[in-house]
Amino acid sequence: MRRTARTAVCTALRAHPLVAALALAFAPQAFAQQAPVAGQLQTVTVTAERRVENAQDVPSSITVLSNDLLDALNTSGQDVRMLAGRVPSLNIESSFGRAFPRFYLRGYGNTDFRLNASQPVSLVYDDIVQENPILKGFPAFDLDRIEVLRGPQGSLFGRNTPAGVVKFESARPSLKRTEGYGSISVGSFSSVNAEAAINLPLSTTSAVRISALNQTRDDWVSNTVANPLTKEMEGYRDSALRLQWLWEPGKDFSALFNLHARDYAGSARLFRANIIQPGSNDFVAGFDPRKIAVDGQNASEVQSTGANARLKWNLGGGLSLNSITGYESVSTLSRGDIDGSAGPYFTAALPFASETADGMPDHRQFTQELRLESNPSGSMSWQAGLFYFNEDYRVESFSYDSTAGSAQDGYQRVRQKNDALALFGAVNVSVSQALKLRAGLRHTQDKKTFSVEDYWNTGFVPCVLSAKCDLAQLGAQGPLSASPKDNKTNWDLSGTYALDKNVNLYARAATGFRASSVQGASAFNNQSVARAESSRSIEAGVKADLFNKRARLNLGVFQYDVKDLQLTAVGGTNNANVLLNAKKASGQGLEMDLQAYVTDQLLATLGVGYNDTKIKDPNLLVAVCAACTVTDPKVLIGTTTYASINGNPLPQAPRTTVNFSLRYSQPVGGGEVYAYTDWVYRSKINFFLYESPEFTGKALTEGGLRVGYMWGSGKYDLALFGRNITDQTRIVGGIDFNNLTGFINEPRTWGAQFKAQF
Repeated sequence: MRRTARTAVCTALRAHPLVAALALAFAPQAFAQQAPVAGQLQTVTVTAERRVENAQDVPSSITVLSNDLLDALNTSGQDVRMLAGRVPSLNIESSFGRAFPRFYLRGYGNTDFRLNASQPVSLVYDDIVQENPILKGFPAFDLDRIEVLRGPQGSLFGRNTPAGVVKFESARPSLKRTEGYGSISVGSFSSVNAEAAINLPLSTTSAVRISALNQTRDDWVSNTVANPLTKEMEGYRDSALRLQWLWEPGKDFSALFNLHARDYAGSARLFRANIIQPGSNDFVAGFDPRKIAVDGQNASEVQSTGANARLKWNLGGGLSLNSITGYESVSTLSRGDIDGSAGPYFTAALPFASETADGMPDHRQFTQELRLESNPSGSMSWQAGLFYFNEDYRVESFSYDSTAGSAQDGYQRVRQKNDALALFGAVNVSVSQALKLRAGLRHTQDKKTFSVEDYWNTGFVPCVLSAKCDLAQLGAQGPLSASPKDNKTNWDLSGTYALDKNVNLYARAATGFRASSVQGASAFNNQSVARAESSRSIEAGVKADLFNKRARLNLGVFQYDVKDLQLTAVGGTNNANVLLNAKKASGQGLEMDLQAYVTDQLLATLGVGYNDTKIKDPNLLVAVCAACTVTDPKVLIGTTTYASINGNPLPQAPRTTVNFSLRYSQPVGGGEVYAYTDWVYRSKINFFLYESPEFTGKALTEGGLRVGYMWGSGKYDLALFGRNITDQTRIVGGIDFNNLTGFINEPRTWGAQFKAQF
């Protein structure tokens, strides 16, 4: 009877007319690598469970992005935010521009803009967690793949993963041959994007790979103020370098060393005052994205360096020991005109001036992982390890008086140190040829110390106007230090049942947690501490290769709850930036990845994410904006208006994301002509915790186009491309404490690229 049921399900998946039509018409988010057989999808391998395995065999929701799509996006000079919507249920946004991306999976993320903020989506680059939000902006270039692992990943990955992990894997050195590539593109706004890599075998046991990226764009927004401090904006130069050395002296030992650096200089995010029509999220009449009027300075810079060593010993007896050591350091300074205007101030339209800068003058992060694993043979395999995390850095904040020639009128320096130690383990068991089970466990101890080291301000209570306020006076507002400690055990349990060699059913239950966070006292608010949050998730789905691997379907449903969700209440009439804990939040929905060769020359993809999120705390109130139309129930406490956010969706959480692409190729004259188009849609989003039409971002649809010719057995590629080809302009974020201030998405760009491989 079991065999009959299995056969019936497989037959339905392979033969049902609707499934067949969908599979042949569409496809998932990621392209598989170029298939060795025309019109057949190649197996995609991942390291989602810290081992190399077929993505279709992993019992969790995974999307893999590989080089076809990444090349199309990188060519135009876009930063890591380009991945937003390209993966079902993934959103990425920033109020810092290219320097500070914020990640959201299944609607679950963090809108906090402070430089010591933590996020529930972890970014892991070459097996090293990038904890500080500035580190997460390191450019994506010369990559083998990007893996997006949804849901809690609290057993095998090191830091703050209750929403999931975005995992970047660089192309590794190879001992086989000398090879490499070079790519250059030119485009709108005098942009030039150059990328190159070379692989050099040094001997039969050693090889190096050197990769470099340089992206530049001229300013395209003009400041219309007379004699401005910054005249032109929105240009940048973003440079990155990676050097890897592989050493394999024998079958019992291998070592991969990695050095990398980034140097960025350009514009900070442009805030534009009063661009939103009251009662809507429409632009005001006459809005021109190429013009702005601000009286403050605008600049952003980032310098980062890092190194890691990944060592592996085969110990014999089916055991291997892995050591992963990582060091990261970053410094940054970003200055912007937050009120987005040039006055006149202290009016109904511009209640007050705000010009600030935030920076990290020194930062270091050290991580060490030791992991012992059994080689995957027989009916059981396992791995166990130890992870250590240490971080120490200072954050400086500056304020300036726009009414007095941008003279500095405030300063704060804080220091944060973080130590964490975790023990983890996982086991895989083959119960039968069809049924495989996995379980993982991790215990984490996390300690954070935060202190205000220096502070002064000339214009805010409890300071006397025109007299500096010292640290002792600030202490009257509340504590200036905090030392939260957290202990948490997380687990996951999952299983895969093979209906046949091409169709797997899977189910997974897992937990995750994010350590406590601290927000320092300032002129606007007292210190706030958000206690640790924890998440629980269940999901189930199907992964199938169909029609002799001409199509591939991944479909899953999920539900999660977050206890003590950390939220950031930003802005409001009192310009606060306060950490809160919501008693509970929940999310439920589905993700679908489809990909198929419609013909041997036409590959189509479709990715769909649906996320229904909700804050569940009837007692949670947040301060609201002064100029917008708040639709939540309001409460007046003293002179401040608060909104009840119970039942609201999570901020920056689109209910629906859809991506679609087509690639058509045709042999011509010893080469190949191809056309590639990709599209992404996300539904409306709330910018903040409360709901208002002014700060509800409209649905956004952006498309790309690439037409080119490849020849020389694929070694040479000449292409024309466009991004945001419909030139859709949307307000994608806001500043709510002052006026109806917003910032917008990237403009339409066109360009040409030449790429050569050897």
